[in-house]
Amino acid sequence: MAGVALSIASQDASFIERGATLAEPGGPQDVVITDGNILNGAYRPNAGHSKPSGNYTLPLKLINKYAGGPINAYIQGLDMNGAIVFITADGRLVYPNSNGSSLPVEIKQDIAIPLPAINQAITVNLSIPLNSGRIYFCEGNLTFAILDRGDGEGLVQPSVNSNDPSASLNWGFIELTYPEDGSIYANISYVDFVGLILSMVLSTTGGGTPQITRGLQPDAVPRLCYGLYEQKIKDGHHWIGMCVMADDRRPIRVISPNYYQHINENAFKEYWTKYVDDVWDTYSKTPLIIDTQRELGNVSCLVENGTMRCGNDTIRYPKPTAADIWGCNGGPFARHENETPIHLAVVPRLCAAFVRSTLLLQGGHVQPSLGSDYHYMVSPTNHYSRLVHELQVDGRGYAFSYDDVNPNGNEDASGTVAAGDPSLLTIYVGSPPTDV
Repeated sequence: MAGVALSIASQDASFIERGATLAEPGGPQDVVITDGNILNGAYRPNAGHSKPSGNYTLPLKLINKYAGGPINAYIQGLDMNGAIVFITADGRLVYPNSNGSSLPVEIKQDIAIPLPAINQAITVNLSIPLNSGRIYFCEGNLTFAILDRGDGEGLVQPSVNSNDPSASLNWGFIELTYPEDGSIYANISYVDFVGLILSMVLSTTGGGTPQITRGLQPDAVPRLCYGLYEQKIKDGHHWIGMCVMADDRRPIRVISPNYYQHINENAFKEYWTKYVDDVWDTYSKTPLIIDTQRELGNVSCLVENGTMRCGNDTIRYPKPTAADIWGCNGGPFARHENETPIHLAVVPRLCAAFVRSTLLLQGGHVQPSLGSDYHYMVSPTNHYSRLVHELQVDGRGYAFSYDDVNPNGNEDASGTVAAGDPSLLTIYVGSPPTDV
């Protein structure tokens, strides 16, 4: 293992020359606002600082396991009235205000929570219910901005855009919801990118075995970059472009193909074309069976006149493009205003079959029927997802939108911990826990 680590480390300086993406952080004017990085909130008449009221005190234990520079945490979300709020280290509430600016204004208030030195911990109380929350962790200082949307405030969060003000920083986040009933939901996902390594342990007042999401190996980012470079050598496609380098030429994150296509839309434009043509040809001659894993049972799908039809459903499925397959939310996988039960069942199973390249394997005419040993076996496939799963410590955390699709329907591949009676959420930064 030491030899492999040394080999990966030696590649860092040359990743740029081999096609990795260099982060080039800009200013507030370079912020790209998308549905994925803006949190829409209500106006709050008296913005600024305030003390929490009520009896909400869920402790968050933040453990620094990162063998690098100083780490800051940021706790943010929507309060009970829908207003954007940050929670500080001492439990105070910070309400940022755009002062009516329709352009993003950097938040200058003290919202960072410095973590102690490596192997040390700090406990912060989640002092109010929090919806649509995130806890960010960063080696350095993240930039958050706020703007007036006309009907409320909008929090502009850090994004993987290579010109984002925080682009050259090593960061990541967990999703968090802590509603008024005192329950909790927290999640780690790799659907968009892999960044600073995070893990979670949730304990409850009822006792019992804690819930754990261990996440990825501590050196997952450079290993992903190395694996993507090796894949580029094998098939000639620009996988290494998904590796993002800081200005010190250190790999800091790996973005998913779905995000990378927005940076380089031509890199994989024809990547899936022949595979899709072969799938369409195959299932114009023999039915594709979708096991809906619900009362609908098995649904037979067949390609007719260039589109796929499933059962007696009125919604048809055109051939997917590369962008459709990477995102699982466009073309044949797009949601419709008037959804049908068959369409809702087919979309995740059909897209998962494309992403994992199981449609032309023996037994692939029934989806989902092939377990994880058969995923990503042939190219073209989603090698980002393949590598993420290879580097997971416990197999948890989605690498694409429908990563929960599986033959028996009950395997938990999500990075979620949740409970109605939480007593402590512990978050490890930089490396998975070894003591639980």
